[in-house]
Amino acid sequence: MMYFTYILLCIKEKRLYTGYTNDLRNRFKEHTEGKVFSTKNRRPLKLIYYEACLNKEDAMRREKTLKSGRGKTYLKKRLKRFLQCSGFGPNTGTP
Repeated sequence: MMYFTYILLCIKEKRLYTGYTNDLRNRFKEHTEGKVFSTKNRRPLKLIYYEACLNKEDAMRREKTLKSGRGKTYLKKRLKRFLQCSGFGPNTGTP
């Protein structure tokens, strides 16, 4: 079974949300339908990044890393072009 670490863009708040799951399609659907407590008031949401992991422990570890200061720096560099094209560049409050 594969696990996924994923990043959602909370468009209303211009913030990123990081999570992990073993069923990415279903989990994103739960987020967009307001069934996830931590994102139900942050909609609309957009899935902007994900990584596949071979086991749950790796996905959980990656989620923790991406939530850290170093992980956030990595994501901003990795997603720089997308964020700028989406209006979340340096002068518009990068998430």
